[in-house]
Amino acid sequence: MMKTFLIAAAVVFPLTASMAQGPQPPKPVNRTDYVKTVDAHFNQIDTNHDGKLTKEELAAELQREMQLANSRIAQQLQAKFKQLDTNHDGQLSLQEFMAIQPSIRSSETPEQMLQRLDTNHDGKISADEFRAPELAKFNRLDTNHDGVVTPAELQAASGHK
Repeated sequence: MMKTFLIAAAVVFPLTASMAQGPQPPKPVNRTDYVKTVDAHFNQIDTNHDGKLTKEELAAELQREMQLANSRIAQQLQAKFKQLDTNHDGQLSLQEFMAIQPSIRSSETPEQMLQRLDTNHDGKISADEFRAPELAKFNRLDTNHDGVVTPAELQAASGHK
């Protein structure tokens, strides 16, 4: 199944933060806070603040997300190099180590995102259109429909017990 940019962005930010801090237990997420996070992300992408996302705004956001992800990977690789070069003799060159750096690419183009999210087909994505698939995902995870996704609900959704 192809992962979308929104899923990737939702996963990348918490994962990179948790990698820096070490393993963190999952915390409950209530619907109100989740909507605030989704809306804040929409507003960040909507650079002209017209309440709609254009293909150009989506392309700029995808580019920014990929640059941030690649920057984080580069920082992690540099830290790993320092860790591996324990005698500090430089036998493992940074250039050789950086050559294995993966490049993150989105599996979805801005055109595909626009087509998927623009449900009224006006060529732009409204805040409601942006929010709808995210709320649907939240609602699927919130199996008891109490407005909070608990670690147990997340674990059940992922198939782990």
